[in-house]
Amino acid sequence: MGKKVNPIAFRTGYIFPTKSIWFANFRTYAKFVLEDNTIRRFLENKLKLAGITSIEIKRSINSVDIFMNVSRPGVVIGRGGSSLEILKKDLEKLLKINPKAKNAVKINLHPLEIKNPEMNSAIIADRLAGQLEHRYPFRRAANQAIEKVMAAGAKGVKLVFAGRIDGAEIARVEKFKQGRIPTQTLRANIDYVEKRALTRSGYVGIKVWIYSGDIIS
Repeated sequence: MGKKVNPIAFRTGYIFPTKSIWFANFRTYAKFVLEDNTIRRFLENKLKLAGITSIEIKRSINSVDIFMNVSRPGVVIGRGGSSLEILKKDLEKLLKINPKAKNAVKINLHPLEIKNPEMNSAIIADRLAGQLEHRYPFRRAANQAIEKVMAAGAKGVKLVFAGRIDGAEIARVEKFKQGRIPTQTLRANIDYVEKRALTRSGYVGIKVWIYSGDIIS
């Protein structure tokens, strides 16, 4: 089961909180789910240079609080908060919100800096995807990534590449692992992500597991 189930979804509600926190009735539930997905896709595309890794959305009666975990918060905030205001206006247009209307929903953006980027699976996967797209040797890229993650304090890391790696005619799967990855232990704090690298030969799938220890509740 540990090989088939997403490690984050497997532990959500036990050691990981949900990515969206709000209450809705049967009339507004579908609308909120669609809005959350729209917000996430928009911010992921808009803030690629900021190194965005995850987005948490909290809703109240008249406000939507969006917490963005990024490796470079200065890119999101901009000089004097100018970039943050532009991003807020773009979101209001996307969600068709009129800020001047009575009882209008207010959007609040909260960029949060990632303290240890080398322990974040999304950042590692983005870096690997960029290296593969620029035809960097995948074995060297994987070994360098594993060394950096383990040096940052991880107890285990696993990388999986799948596809036409290095432009090979036949697709294959390559795995790299160091340390422990207890996929079926619920208290294990495993950071997991899936990314795609668009190479000249097609997409190469990248999966990253990073085990940083157990969370005892």
